Amino acid sequence: MEDKYVDIQKLAEHFLVSVSTVRVWIRKGILPAESYLKVGNTFRFKLPEVEAALRNYTKTQDQKMTNPQPVSVDEDF
Repeated sequence: MEDKYVDIQKLAEHFLVSVSTVRVWIRKGILPAESYLKVGNTFRFKLPEVEAALRNYTKTQDQKMTNPQPVSVDEDF
């Protein structure tokens, strides 16, 4: 079955965020190019792929918080 595309407004409503937030997700690369089509200034999104991308992003952010990189201390202070 082929996934249905939704517009940016419906995507924002689905995730209870603003359209501006969706645009930030695109700009920061949180939503991969495979999850949407862009023609001119119009976007259409595959909802299942966007959900998977956000789930993956959240998981990687959680891992960064639970496994922080050690900070080296400069002894010349």
